[in-house]
Amino acid sequence: MTNFSIKKFEKNHIPDVLNLIKELAEYEKAPREVTNTTEKMLEDGFGETPIFGGYITEIEGKIIGMAIYYYRYSTWKGRVLYLEDLYIMPEYRRLGIGEAFFEELINHAKNTNCARITWQVLDWNTPAVKFYEKLGAKIDKGWWNGSIDL
Repeated sequence: MTNFSIKKFEKNHIPDVLNLIKELAEYEKAPREVTNTTEKMLEDGFGETPIFGGYITEIEGKIIGMAIYYYRYSTWKGRVLYLEDLYIMPEYRRLGIGEAFFEELINHAKNTNCARITWQVLDWNTPAVKFYEKLGAKIDKGWWNGSIDL
């Protein structure tokens, strides 16, 4: 079994995290959509009012996965941890890292008084859907996403 560690990410991890975000965008067939920068992530994650947090996983000192979250508010449930991205490099999947990320996220959500964890998954991403369902997640196919680019 491969040894991996999961820990909260720090400022010095941001360049590697941004590279993983770009890999994820490639996988999701939207590489040109990533306009974020290391500088913006440092300000948004470690500035005066941080708006996101996250975890990385390492194997032999190499960052091979990440989970990025922020808090949102549900008028029905209260405080919610929103999982923005979970990504593990393909060659390191099926080692239990995804489950370990979720254990860490669940503990973090409980410790910060969240009522639930939510996230999105693309309808064509069958491996991810199966993974989430294996964890006991409910996948709601009844909502459509809306957004306005600024």
